[in-house]
Amino acid sequence: MFTSHHSLEDHAVTDNDDDNDEFRRAFSDARPLRVEERVPETKPKPKPRARFSKADERQALQESLRDDIDTIEHGYGASLSFQRASVGRRTMRKLARGGFSVRAEIDLHGMTVAEAKQRLGDFIDYSVITGNLCVRIVHGKGLGSGARGPVLKNAVNRWLRKWDSVLAFVSTPQVDGGTGALYVLLQRV
Repeated sequence: MFTSHHSLEDHAVTDNDDDNDEFRRAFSDARPLRVEERVPETKPKPKPRARFSKADERQALQESLRDDIDTIEHGYGASLSFQRASVGRRTMRKLARGGFSVRAEIDLHGMTVAEAKQRLGDFIDYSVITGNLCVRIVHGKGLGSGARGPVLKNAVNRWLRKWDSVLAFVSTPQVDGGTGALYVLLQRV
């Protein structure tokens, strides 16, 4: 039988004392930092300033409550729609509701007209070759175009109508970009 001169409590106290002694030895040469050695405090960030007055905010709220989303959206640009003679009304309704699975998409925001035309042409060709029946094109609403109106949106509308591989297109529902994006139905190879 094993007997011990120390109880478990004595052993725990001894271990704790050893830990304390070891800690004191490890930090025996530590010294407090002088004030100039401390990390400088960062300046508090300035409070944000409102860019619009409360009156502007109230007016925007009143307008948004007065109009439904379709009316507001229409003010930013009309919906686009196109179909070849071979595409029926039921297919167009299905396309407009997002009833086709979108297999690929491209975002043309920030591109020049020349860049967008090249990239969009490549995208459409690749999508047809890979068998993507329905794709989404984000062209934007043209809000940043000023008085010129929606430059890319209008250009995309013209280009897609000329490409034989495009069977139909329609502006997407609000959740997928509204009048700033299109669902495009492509020819099968």
